Amino acid sequence: MGIELELYFLLTFLTLGMVISRRFEVETPAWRGILKWTILILGTVGLYQVVGHWSLLFPAAGLVIGSTVHVVWCRKHDIHPLSASPRRKYYELRGWAWPE
Repeated sequence: MGIELELYFLLTFLTLGMVISRRFEVETPAWRGILKWTILILGTVGLYQVVGHWSLLFPAAGLVIGSTVHVVWCRKHDIHPLSASPRRKYYELRGWAWPE
């Protein structure tokens, strides 16, 4: 099996990431999401050319580091790390206008 393993992992990671984190990215500009996923995909595929299947450590490390920072930040600001509640407070912390 060649790069297929990395592509399967990235597709799963992309799908789960978008479904699980959508409530945290409601007002985030599309370009930021596109840039994030482009870096993740190109970084993993590029690293595969150099280190083979060890390239899966790149998205795995991003997941671990990102999740840790996310949970710490949410707990620090009294936001639930899975439901982003209370929503109004979350919007205020992100600097987003509360929908009327």
